[in-house]
Amino acid sequence: MRLARLLRGHVGEVVAVFALLLAQALCELSLPRYMSDIVNVGVVGAQAGNAAYLGHMALVMFGFCVGSLVAAMLSGLIASRVAAAVARDLRRKVFAKVMSFSPAEVNRFSQSSLITRCTNDVQQIQNMVVIMLRMVMFAPVMGVVAVVQVMTMGGGLAWIVGAALLAVLGVVTVLFSLTMPRFKVMQSLVDRVNLVAREMLDGLMTIRAFGRQDHELERFDEASGDLRDAQLFVNRAMTLMMPLMMLVMNVATVAIVWFGSRGVAAGAMRVGDMMAFISYAMMIVMSFLIVSMVAVILPRAEVSVGRVQEVIAVEPAVREPKHPVAPAADAPRGRLVFDHVGFRYPDAEGDVVSDVSFATAPGKITAIVGSTGSGKSTLVQLAPRLYDPTSGTVTLDGVDTRQMSLADLRSRVGYVPQQGFLFSGSIRSNVAFGTDAVGTDDAASGTDAPGATGEKDLLRAVEVAQASELVSRKDGGLDAPIAQGGTNVSGGQRQRLAIARARAMRPEVLVLDDSFSALDYATDARLRQALARECADTAVLVVAQRVATVMGADQIVVLDEGCVVGQGTHEELLRSCPEYLEIAKSQLSASELGLKEGE
Repeated sequence: MRLARLLRGHVGEVVAVFALLLAQALCELSLPRYMSDIVNVGVVGAQAGNAAYLGHMALVMFGFCVGSLVAAMLSGLIASRVAAAVARDLRRKVFAKVMSFSPAEVNRFSQSSLITRCTNDVQQIQNMVVIMLRMVMFAPVMGVVAVVQVMTMGGGLAWIVGAALLAVLGVVTVLFSLTMPRFKVMQSLVDRVNLVAREMLDGLMTIRAFGRQDHELERFDEASGDLRDAQLFVNRAMTLMMPLMMLVMNVATVAIVWFGSRGVAAGAMRVGDMMAFISYAMMIVMSFLIVSMVAVILPRAEVSVGRVQEVIAVEPAVREPKHPVAPAADAPRGRLVFDHVGFRYPDAEGDVVSDVSFATAPGKITAIVGSTGSGKSTLVQLAPRLYDPTSGTVTLDGVDTRQMSLADLRSRVGYVPQQGFLFSGSIRSNVAFGTDAVGTDDAASGTDAPGATGEKDLLRAVEVAQASELVSRKDGGLDAPIAQGGTNVSGGQRQRLAIARARAMRPEVLVLDDSFSALDYATDARLRQALARECADTAVLVVAQRVATVMGADQIVVLDEGCVVGQGTHEELLRSCPEYLEIAKSQLSASELGLKEGE
């Protein structure tokens, strides 16, 4: 059982819980015997009416009750702590694994499913661990000892207990066969509800702009309704269990009283023994009922364990090398070389990029242009090893990036994605995110941990990214709050802060993946001038849609359907690369390009 494996690191606590549950069971199982003695001896026997005897027996029974209560409280406390620790460890493992995923692995599960697995599924496992420690261990001890007590008492009533157990097992078997297939379906339906809700929230503006609120609500209602139906079916099946079990227990009690009274009348059984027999019979039935209920509920937790283990078991496509290699001390810094690089997404039929070769140099700007879908973004994502090339090599400072530790590589490559993402906190924490100045923001208080990078360095990165005006206009300056995802700033401001974040880490290679798309032309021009001025020791790799953005680049690589069709300066490509000339003419006039009319 996979759930049991989760407890391997908590053997001591499990043993302690078992010992406490054993003590609790023994205390509770002793009570019917003492109750039998009180009736047989203190009420109708030799000590009838003896207050001292009855007081002593009552005191002993009270002691057993207190012992049972203390054992139950301690076992519950330890079980809850163990379950919480298991859930914490699972969340950490899942989150750590997801952090090592490439975008391909994230897309394999979907973001909504990963969130569900890290929250809902882990919660299911935590609940079941508590049940396992408290119920699964307690019920067998209680049932086995009660059976032994019943067998030693005699009276010819054991067959009633056996019949009751067969009835319990029959009910549970039917319910198990009905509910088991639905548990896995329920978890997939939770994923679906989360996916639809996430899409609706992310695309809320688009939904409103196209007037599709009713359609999206219907889609959400459909997903929610399917989950409701599955949950109702399982819950209705489970609610049948308790009435049926109570019927079995009551019928067993009546049968014991009916046949036991005959034994009492015949002198074969005493009244106290019959009362104890009823108590033990109820304990046996309840023990098997608990085990049966857990057997029905357990599959859902097993499904959750499987879903969590599925994430943990994934081998990321991008892995840490066993023996990392660092660039030599005298190696050139900022020289990123793509050597006949090709890349194909998993399960794709063809390459996204094929046989691409170029190199960057410190203080130089290399631009990549091409039509939509030509593979520009995919290509530059190979630089920080968000993916690994399927053919060819990418080297940084003379070392294959697959042989470098990910921490070392990504400290040398500053990457700004197309959609600049900001974290909740402050401008300071976002700009310092990639440096040793980043601290742990307290989302509630909005305070940042002090860092080692000076404020002048952060302000300088902000200035280069043309975000100084934003900082100066915000109350608090660098300490101005940023909402989750940067929703309290505009798209252009997010892009500039994302560029400042990458610049603040002083990388050897600065990768800008279409990071100027939300900027106006004036800001675009100032930013390019600042980068050219401030990045004398940094190689800049730019993906851009605007020809005006790349005209001043030292080298331009033109992609078409994943292949290099041109490479050179702006002027060289205008003369030698028809694809580049077509792109340039679609954006700028002939005079702006320095071409004669008709060229």
